Amino acid sequence: MAFKAFLIAIITAAAVASAVATDYMVGDNAGWKLEVNYTEWAKGKDFRVGDTLMFMYNKDYHNVAKVNGTDFQQCTASNASNLLRTGSDTITLATPGKKWYICGLSDHCSKGMKLVINVAAAPEAPAPSPTSAATNFSPLKSYAWILAAVLLTIMP
Repeated sequence: MAFKAFLIAIITAAAVASAVATDYMVGDNAGWKLEVNYTEWAKGKDFRVGDTLMFMYNKDYHNVAKVNGTDFQQCTASNASNLLRTGSDTITLATPGKKWYICGLSDHCSKGMKLVINVAAAPEAPAPSPTSAATNFSPLKSYAWILAAVLLTIMP
């Protein structure tokens, strides 16, 4: 039974994946640590309002400070209320504009443990066309539901 629920969840997620925000793990598999080029990591990524940044790190050696442009340039975390320390921090990008993050411990920021990104506004959804329910057809959703029904009938 749990397997059927898992399959339905996967199929549903695939059907609506294009409408979901993107989750970015900062540094990819390396995570948030020294000796990672975060400028290169961010290059080519299209950060949007609603996306999330996931900072994964050893909390005994690092932290994440949300800072302003001046603090970023000076590698200082002047506002302790913007300091994250769990080792697994998720930040939802809520507004467009530049966002700056540094490690506030020791000299980590000056050694390159810092990230600046530009967040664009979320894309606007196109206005629905005036169609009847009979012509409002999504092949992807239909195939997903058909596949789910077939799997549910053939699985014990």
